[in-house]
Amino acid sequence: MRKKLAKLIDVKSIITLALTAVFCILTVKGRIPQEFLTIYTTIIAFYFGTQYQKSVEQKNEEKQ
Repeated sequence: MRKKLAKLIDVKSIITLALTAVFCILTVKGRIPQEFLTIYTTIIAFYFGTQYQKSVEQKNEEKQ
């Protein structure tokens, strides 16, 4: 549990969580600018892409 909390303190995790909060607020208000949506989508894709890549690398290391 502590390890997961420590990972959340990572800078990219903080940025992703902050942008998600802003996205939620803008969605509720009904004012999502196209520029923000493009940036948000790019950052979320990058974040989950890197998480997936780390997972794949760890599985490959365990097999060897």
